[in-house]
Amino acid sequence: MLFPFSPPPAVPPRVVVTGAGIVTALGIGWKPNAEGFRAGRPAFRPVSHFDVSRQRVKVAAEVDLPDALPPTCLSGRQVARLDRAGAMLLQAACGAWQQAQWQAADHVSLVLGTTAGGMSLGEAYYRQSARTPRRQQQQATRAVHYQAQVQGRMVLDALGINGPITVISNACASGSNAIGHAWDLIRRGQAECVLAGGYDALSELVFSGFDALQALSPTVCRPFDARRDGLALGEGAAAVTLETLERARRRGGTILGEVIGYGTSIDHHHLTQPHPQGDAALSAMRLACEVACVTPADIDYINAHGTGTLLNDSAEALAIQRWAGDRAPTLPVSSTKASIGHLLGAAGAVEAVVCLMALREQWLPAQAAFEHPDPACNFPIVHKPQDARVNTALSNSFGFGGVNATLILRRWT
Repeated sequence: MLFPFSPPPAVPPRVVVTGAGIVTALGIGWKPNAEGFRAGRPAFRPVSHFDVSRQRVKVAAEVDLPDALPPTCLSGRQVARLDRAGAMLLQAACGAWQQAQWQAADHVSLVLGTTAGGMSLGEAYYRQSARTPRRQQQQATRAVHYQAQVQGRMVLDALGINGPITVISNACASGSNAIGHAWDLIRRGQAECVLAGGYDALSELVFSGFDALQALSPTVCRPFDARRDGLALGEGAAAVTLETLERARRRGGTILGEVIGYGTSIDHHHLTQPHPQGDAALSAMRLACEVACVTPADIDYINAHGTGTLLNDSAEALAIQRWAGDRAPTLPVSSTKASIGHLLGAAGAVEAVVCLMALREQWLPAQAAFEHPDPACNFPIVHKPQDARVNTALSNSFGFGGVNATLILRRWT
């Protein structure tokens, strides 16, 4: 239920997670992903969905989508119009919805983060226009469904619900921004429940662009390793159902965890390069902690943005050290991008779900391909399966254009 004209509550409500859906190259759903992230299993393979013969790099973390979607309210015609990104989003949204056991009668807001949306449809539109300009078959459908808000509309139709749709496209921070914005809507009394997440599919245009920038690793993605030489791309989606604690208790919902903090900031240093000292990243982490009323001593694990590029990892390492202070040498950190690649707009949402897994099952996500610690890192990198007591986790997401976002999640007991 929305309260668009109500003043914010004097005491912001607690916001809990009651459902989580996830789609990555490790699998679909909680179990295969939890097993893969706990073990630090890499999921890269040769790209098969488009031609990479002229690219420097030829591998990515592709998702194996099932032939059939979960049962939904979509018509056969609507299903036929779904592109790959929309199908991943729908898988994740249905997973979260079913776990939360929300009802179709609920008035639910939808907040999504993405960078490419239906890029594959845009590519198909361009190819047909270039080759046969006068042939208009399917072009109107491609133009419409290329837009991210239409993919969001498909989610609402699939679940049989109505509610406002917000789409956030803040580069690689989009997924975290979406969850953070949803959290803020509930805290301000503008919604009781929100379905939030992020999604992005691999596309030839995006892959070729990163390759042309020589940002992709020609070897192995190894964040915070002294020999790192670039990032790896992946694809996927994640969605979470957020609601007030009061509502969750009233309806008897199972609580997976609690979102207690969110901070976002802008880095004015450079369009694609972070400030060398990690100033904006530090600001986002401090703001999230201030809102959550926690200190670095309260954080048990950091899921780092950790792309595997020289500049990003060194700036984030400095930001973590400046923020954590004396806590840094004993604070476990890892980047799950070493397993599933950089999911762009989906990254922050997927990594928030990974933090939920760690909080709920009490282990630390292991990072693949880590052998030679960068001297700039004075914190331990989790590089093998490890059980641990994890009560509070922090997740960083930083994007091109300077957007930085930090989420803090707490274990529910």
